[in-house]
Amino acid sequence: MDRIREVFSYLFFGALTTIVNLAVYYILANPFQVDYRISTIIAWVLAVVFAYITNKLFVFNSKAAGARGIMKEMGSFFLFRLLSLLIDITGMILLVELVKVDDFLSKLITNIAVIIFNYIASKRYIFKHVREK
Repeated sequence: MDRIREVFSYLFFGALTTIVNLAVYYILANPFQVDYRISTIIAWVLAVVFAYITNKLFVFNSKAAGARGIMKEMGSFFLFRLLSLLIDITGMILLVELVKVDDFLSKLITNIAVIIFNYIASKRYIFKHVREK
């Protein structure tokens, strides 16, 4: 039952994180005409901060405490999210510039790969200690 709750919580907060990511991207890229690569990076930063807080508190119920424990957890979270940024930005460049797909549709497509990668990384590496206790 805990596993089902965890998956649904991850999907719910993952959807909210995706909304944050897409909304920030759309606002920067459209009304403000910020380059899609810069918009992707800014949207990623805000979404990652939101994701860390919600994953820690509501999805994986992490009890990491103390400066060292929190820094270790946060460091691994941001490290894996940097890898997901590489997936995101590489996918965007490939789809927008090589395949000539609309930038917002490209953002939606790359987010599917990012969501899958992030769940696996969070479950197996970042918040692994939660399952072990």
